[in-house]
Amino acid sequence: MAVTIKDIAKIANVSHTTVSRALNNSPLIKEKTKQKILAIATELNYSPDVHARSLVLQKSYTIGLFFTSLSNGTSSSFLAETIRGVNSVIDEKYHLFVRGIDDFKDFSAISEKRFDGIILMSQSDVDDAFIRHVTEHKIPLVVLNRYVDNESIVNILSNDREGAYEAVKYLISEGHRDIAIIEGTAQFKSSIERKEGYVQAMLELNVPIDHKFIVKANYDMESGYEAMRSLLSLPTIPSAVFCSNDDMAIGAMKAIYEANLNVPNDISIIGFDDIGFSQYTIPALSTVKRPIEQISKVGAEKLMENVEKQIGKRCRTFLKTELVKRQSVTTIN
Repeated sequence: MAVTIKDIAKIANVSHTTVSRALNNSPLIKEKTKQKILAIATELNYSPDVHARSLVLQKSYTIGLFFTSLSNGTSSSFLAETIRGVNSVIDEKYHLFVRGIDDFKDFSAISEKRFDGIILMSQSDVDDAFIRHVTEHKIPLVVLNRYVDNESIVNILSNDREGAYEAVKYLISEGHRDIAIIEGTAQFKSSIERKEGYVQAMLELNVPIDHKFIVKANYDMESGYEAMRSLLSLPTIPSAVFCSNDDMAIGAMKAIYEANLNVPNDISIIGFDDIGFSQYTIPALSTVKRPIEQISKVGAEKLMENVEKQIGKRCRTFLKTELVKRQSVTTIN
C-alpha cells in the first residue's frame, strides 16, 4: 500500500499540513522540521500523488507540444529534435502531450484545465486560429519556428531566408550557375522563406533562374527522390540543387546514384537543417544548420518560467543558422 502524507505526519508527530509544506519547500516551516520530514519521506520511499496534488493546486501537470501536422510535412528527424529539446527542460512531474493541430475538428478540448502550458511548433499561418484559441483561454503559450506578428506572444525562431541565401550564395561562389531548388511543403512558412532566400541570392549575384529548375516536394525523403528524378528527366540538368531540408536532399542523392551519376562530381547537393544523418551520408551532406533542438529547448525554458514562476515576459528571439560545408558540393569552372 502506498505511503501517504498522513502516514508521514503520524511518524513525525506533526499535522499533515506541516508535512505538505515541507514536501513543497514552503518558507512557513522551520528548516529543522522540514529536514526531519524529508528524511522520513525518503526512508518510506514516499511518492507524491500527482492526481491529488493537481486537484489541490488546480494544475494538470500536462504540457502540450503541438505541430501543424504530424502526418503531412513533419519529418521524423524534425519531430525527434523538437521533442528532445523540449523534453530536456520539462520536469519529470509533467506529462508531455504531443499532437498535430490537424487532428482536431475543433479546439474545445484545449482548455486551461487540461494544459498548464502549450508549445506550438508552428509551420503554417493556418495555425493562427489555434493561437487565438489558446491566448483567449489564457493558457501560457510559446510559438516556435514561425514568425508571429503578435508582440504579446513568446516567439522563438531561426532566420530561414538568411540560411537559404547563404547556401545558394555558397553554390554560386563554387562556380555553379544552373542551380535548382527542391521546395518544401507548399503551405509551410519555412518553405516560402527558404525559396525567397534562394531567389534573393540568384538575383543579387546575377544568376538566371530557370523556372524548370524549381520543383515542389513535401519535406520527406520520398518526395525529394521524386523531385530529383523530375529534374534528371530535363533536357539540361542542373549542376547543383538546393534542397529545402536534409530529408529531401538524402532522397535526391539516391535518385542521382540510381541514374548512374555522382554526387558531387556530376551534381552538387546542399540541404537545410543539419539533421544527425547528414554527416553520415556518402558523401557527407553540406547543409545549413538550423538549431531546432536549441529553439525547442529555449522555448520550453521560456514556457516553464511562465508556468512555474509566473514570469510571463514576452519576447521574440532569433537563433542563427550556420552554413556547414562538407563533401557534397564541388567547385566547377
